[in-house]
Amino acid sequence: MNPVDKRRRDFLGQAAVAAGAMIAPGVFLYDYAKAAAPATPPAGPPATSGPVSAKVRWGMLIDTTKCASGCRECVDACNRENGLPGTTRPTDSQWIRKVDLKDLRSGATLSAPVMCQHCAEPPCVDVCPTGASFKRADGIVLVDRHTCIGCRYCMMACPYKARSFVHEPTTGQKTEVPRGKGCVEACTLCVQRVDRGGRPACAESCEAAGHGAILFGDLNDPQSEISKRIRSVATTQLRADLRTDNGVRYQGL
Repeated sequence: MNPVDKRRRDFLGQAAVAAGAMIAPGVFLYDYAKAAAPATPPAGPPATSGPVSAKVRWGMLIDTTKCASGCRECVDACNRENGLPGTTRPTDSQWIRKVDLKDLRSGATLSAPVMCQHCAEPPCVDVCPTGASFKRADGIVLVDRHTCIGCRYCMMACPYKARSFVHEPTTGQKTEVPRGKGCVEACTLCVQRVDRGGRPACAESCEAAGHGAILFGDLNDPQSEISKRIRSVATTQLRADLRTDNGVRYQGL
């Protein structure tokens, strides 16, 4: 046999043995991992609820009779969840703002959180030149920061002043909530939570504080708690005359 061929054969044989040695531990560890895995999954966020579908329309009902003036539970929870600074300078992002209202005839006052209204016919989407502002099939209105050019047409078109422009470099960002200087942003209904089967942070914090002023759910499901409540009490959409068909409804206005 040619010495070169013999060396080549010996080399290939040794390589095969080495490959087997490397593969075998991998198989063993994989089998061991399966055997050692707990019978029930560890505690954590629920699994993704499935693909986005037009069968669902997410929305919120805010009961102003339960919303206390001066309470900031929803605002603070939003800031924590989405990595917002929480300051109120004119240039700072604010996805939820508390608004105090007074009836000039009766003198009655009330307080209510105002955020993106997640319109079925969103003006922000209509005016966006790049398609960065868009509405998901389930009714959540979002901004694609990769295609937002910072023109702020959507801010001018929004009747609710619900959008903010990021003027400065961002810090303390959350992995699931990318933000960036030069982009427009607004309430996302905590889409990162909703897609895991959860609720927006504002709704959870309001309930935890004992107020229960924010109810989140599927407006398309007649059996959902939010749909039943809307059928049983008088509710209002902000600027209903604009016919944007808001996903956020108010009780007690």
